[in-house]
Amino acid sequence: MRPEQRTSSARYRHSLWLLTQRDLRVRYSTSLLGYFWSILDPLVMAGIYWFVFTQVFQRGVGNEPYIVFLLAALLPWMWFNGTVSDCTRAFLREAKLIRSTRIPRTIWVNRLVLSKGIEFLASIPVLVLFAVFSGAQINLDAVFFPLAILIQAVLTVGVGLIVAPLVVFFRDLERAVKLVLRFLFYASPIIYGTTDLPEQLQFWAAFNPLSGIFSLYRAAFFPGQLNWAVVGVSAAMSLALLLGGLVVFTRTERAVLKEI
Repeated sequence: MRPEQRTSSARYRHSLWLLTQRDLRVRYSTSLLGYFWSILDPLVMAGIYWFVFTQVFQRGVGNEPYIVFLLAALLPWMWFNGTVSDCTRAFLREAKLIRSTRIPRTIWVNRLVLSKGIEFLASIPVLVLFAVFSGAQINLDAVFFPLAILIQAVLTVGVGLIVAPLVVFFRDLERAVKLVLRFLFYASPIIYGTTDLPEQLQFWAAFNPLSGIFSLYRAAFFPGQLNWAVVGVSAAMSLALLLGGLVVFTRTERAVLKEI
């Protein structure tokens, strides 16, 4: 790598970190609970689904302890959902700053992925605490946790690079994305596992890249949830979406700058 390329890369990383710090500082500067807000939403959701499927209805999906089963997918889902939702406003919210700086514009997507990712990492101790107090066994498959984080980061960046510029041209896409995310929540193995689906649906579920990612997270507590074939499909689709996102972003960047 040439010296000027190394300098440019270092500047990009420095700017990315500064923007991420700014995001986190602004988000929690006026909040009394601060960090706890980042985990309160998934905890409330997990509590509701736990109550419905264990106390109200006879549950036939998932593994025990069910609260850990839920959180192992809900926490990374909040990372994905929050980032993609924020990407719909990534360029519109920071229009003046984006036009006035010469930083590579991908940084406005990557800083959202990083800031939400940091919140996700901060929530992992909560998952561990629930696992300890509920008697869930942490096994050697926990070593695949970083792999799940890597694949999810690739997937989220790819989707963000597609969504962020397109919303500038099609404002209705912001609402459409919210509807798609709502559908994706129930179409993803969050309140259930991939193995709970009928065999014919398991094949199609594998093409949801979140399926393999969630199976990697859950494998730390439930080894039977790990399916390497599904993980392989998730990794391939995540990489394809990243490449597709880079193509879309590169081809629309100039038009986006004119539009905003």
